Amino acid sequence: MTISCLQRGDDGVLVIVPRIAGAQLAELIDEFEIGAGMQPAGDAYGGLIPAFHRSGPMQDHFPGRSTHATGPRTAVLGCACGEWGCWSLMARITATAECVTWDAFEQPHRKTRDYGAFGPFRFGRRPYDDALRALGAVRGSDAGDTRA
Repeated sequence: MTISCLQRGDDGVLVIVPRIAGAQLAELIDEFEIGAGMQPAGDAYGGLIPAFHRSGPMQDHFPGRSTHATGPRTAVLGCACGEWGCWSLMARITATAECVTWDAFEQPHRKTRDYGAFGPFRFGRRPYDDALRALGAVRGSDAGDTRA
């Protein structure tokens, strides 16, 4: 399994959309929520836009060490509108020397939703760290985003 997190929005702003085994996480969660009969569902999630939120270094955010994590969970997707706090998908991110696991998914505005059958997603630590370094390099060169 691989993770890729790079995309530019229509206006050129950096949008971080995790891809798992080639599929966008937003598409995977849409399929899950629709299949589970959750409402609202479909096209609700979008990528994380660092220019709109002080997310800190991606090397801290995606391993679950972000100062903006909500309790034990970290935003892995934001709302389709671009706002992280509007309709985010949260996950517990656990990193060991060998792998990184995303599990315990949650929609913080719908606490009764059961995401137990979504994931877990496991990534080899080395490819995961490589993807985060690449993301950090792109983000660091993004002239439109001067936030750390």
